[in-house]
Amino acid sequence: MCDIRLFRRAYLDYRVAENLLKVPENDEAYMNTVAYHLQQAVEKTLKAFLECAGVTVPNTHDIDRLVRMSGNNGSRAVITEWVEDKADMLTRWETDTRYDMDYCVEKEKVLKGLKEVKHFLEINGLKEELREELQDPAVRERLASLFPKTYRPASDFEWNCMYQVFRRKMPG
Repeated sequence: MCDIRLFRRAYLDYRVAENLLKVPENDEAYMNTVAYHLQQAVEKTLKAFLECAGVTVPNTHDIDRLVRMSGNNGSRAVITEWVEDKADMLTRWETDTRYDMDYCVEKEKVLKGLKEVKHFLEINGLKEELREELQDPAVRERLASLFPKTYRPASDFEWNCMYQVFRRKMPG
């Protein structure tokens, strides 16, 4: 069974980044912290989908590697053009923002990253509102038929994640 907790943590990293930008700080070190959480949202989403595909995920922060693994291992993650194009930059946001005291992420890049990571998460079903397809109880029942008998998603967020993971296996 797919562990929803990693999806939840990815989404929470995005929310942390979003909320940090609301605080009236504007120095470069502050932008580095926001960038770090955006990178974590992407990394954890990719790892969650790989784990749901049965892949043993290596201990890596390399977004390009995780994108390639997603394409090669049956992951249901939808890789946006921005994530694919900016994989190296995102990887640097994980390491350099924490360990290189001279590294500074520009605010414009952080703002663009916030928009693009939100799109990446939404296209992959990571959002609080129940996705349109799941408004139909019949669709939810078809999806639920793929779960163990004792499992039912506890929230719309969980329904969304499970739909993204299992939608291709859903009965007609």
